[in-house]
Amino acid sequence: MLPRLERHHDVLAPALVGHAGGSPLRGDVTHDLLPDALEHALDEAGFETAHIVGNSLGGYLALQLAARGRARSVVALAPGGGWAKGDHSYRDTLDFFPELHEQVKTIAPHADRLTRTPEGKRRATLHTTVNYEHIPAELLAHLTRAVAACDGVVPMSEFAKREGYRLEATNITCPVRIVWGTEDRMLPWPAAARRYLDDWLPHADWVELEGVGHSPQLDVPLETSELILGFTQR
Repeated sequence: MLPRLERHHDVLAPALVGHAGGSPLRGDVTHDLLPDALEHALDEAGFETAHIVGNSLGGYLALQLAARGRARSVVALAPGGGWAKGDHSYRDTLDFFPELHEQVKTIAPHADRLTRTPEGKRRATLHTTVNYEHIPAELLAHLTRAVAACDGVVPMSEFAKREGYRLEATNITCPVRIVWGTEDRMLPWPAAARRYLDDWLPHADWVELEGVGHSPQLDVPLETSELILGFTQR
């Protein structure tokens, strides 16, 4: 989506701490570790506020930045952390991430070859998209290597299981759009959105995408771009 978004906005796309391309994870994981790093990235780029977009963990962090007053608007694509109070199924999801990480590490050296075939493309996108044929093999190979290089997955998953998720939703005063695919296998709709729907952001602009998976930016990039641009240009 970047070329389309860059026609209308100056775009900053920082890599997260502990993720491929980001700063290595040093010391203990805390609730403030990732949002602090993103605020630093905004400061370094000279952005006091911005229209912020994120998917999954990135969506949750986008909302945390909004609660800190750094967002002009937020478009959160299937943001994490939205399980209802008392719903402990999130622990199963968090257990899955280290397992997936180990699986992907074994195939990452073969990513270029595997993602050139229809079967390899489907395997690489099984948990993220419904529509995958249009995604370039080079991008899928890059994403596969990035997952394998995500050294923060274990400590971050363990921290989230132990400490849970929190959001100062009453501090969010900017417009918020939340987009969720009805075929999301990673964070199933609407169970994984329950706390956003019922407690944190019931008055957000909610968009359901029929037949779309966990990562709309990969699944339906043109439609997702329009959902972002249509919101930032209001």
